[in-house]
Amino acid sequence: MPTGVRGALVQRVSAWADGPLDVTWLALDAARLPLGRIRLHWEPASLTGWDVTAHLSLATTEVHLASWPAAPDDWPRLVRPTLHEVTGLSAALALATAALDLSNSLAPA
Repeated sequence: MPTGVRGALVQRVSAWADGPLDVTWLALDAARLPLGRIRLHWEPASLTGWDVTAHLSLATTEVHLASWPAAPDDWPRLVRPTLHEVTGLSAALALATAALDLSNSLAPA
């Protein structure tokens, strides 16, 4: 990872097994992640490969989502299924929350 960044914000995860994993760098002083977004961090493992971690932004905090210690050089292919599922679940939860909020605002007092 370049100097001066704390990770990469996952922008898009392809549904295809060999599809792209699009990210943008997050500066060290970047504000909190947007709700439901994933931050990746990777660094060389002590013996071989890469130590990769993912964090998920929730309403009040960032939580550790997963770790892949000593992942091979093609680690994006390894982590893609997990990231794809979590981004789908986050989108579904956001939609359900918006529907509940709308329902509550339309309910008679």
